[in-house]
Amino acid sequence: MSLKKKIIIDTIPKHIAIIMDGNGRWAKNIGKNRNTGHKAGRKSVEKVVEACTELGVKNLTLFAFSTENWNRPKFEIDLLMKLLLLSLKKELENLNKNNIRFKTVGNLEKLPNKVISYLKEVIKDTQNNNRMTLTLAISYGAREEIINAVKIIGDKVKNNLISLKNIDESVINQHLYTHYLPDVDLLIRTSGEKRVSNFLLWQIAYTELYFTKKLWPDFSKEDLYKAIINYQKRERRFGKTSEQVN
Repeated sequence: MSLKKKIIIDTIPKHIAIIMDGNGRWAKNIGKNRNTGHKAGRKSVEKVVEACTELGVKNLTLFAFSTENWNRPKFEIDLLMKLLLLSLKKELENLNKNNIRFKTVGNLEKLPNKVISYLKEVIKDTQNNNRMTLTLAISYGAREEIINAVKIIGDKVKNNLISLKNIDESVINQHLYTHYLPDVDLLIRTSGEKRVSNFLLWQIAYTELYFTKKLWPDFSKEDLYKAIINYQKRERRFGKTSEQVN
């Protein structure tokens, strides 16, 4: 039986998030520069988006560029922005063809104007699609996201728009970049690293974590299936006992 057929459709994760790590090491392993790795990584994105769409995953969030990544060499940042632009132009037709809504989270103000403009265009052109929501985390940092939410809520409290006693999890959720998304069910990180790197810290409180040694450019549909099967074998208790859950 193929791995895909082993997946239980009724318990597919509603929200999968992926830290796409290992492009640079992949390129180094074959004697190429980091740029080659980033280009190869783009193909893995296409495979994973296609696989999630086929399986019926409703939300897929990809960590493409962190706030800390701005500290990388300028030539690498320029290439990543160029690849992002090329990918968006290439994939817009496929997003609409497959009924995929495109969204972004992060501090987009730091991005080049041309990239911001095209991101807004793709978001607008796909806003009515409802088969799956593909979210790209760009110039994103979870701590920055939480600080931003606290500032907005604090300002609303100051202006009597929100009562301090009414602030709860739902209020925090409404002011996060990801307010339109459910919490993450499954977080996948490639490359063998076992950390979350300031990604969706609020949203992964009860997330199942899956780490694989596969470098991102080598990550295939089969690897995604393995992660989902592993997830489906786990007991998600959300603080309860096994007896309460079962």
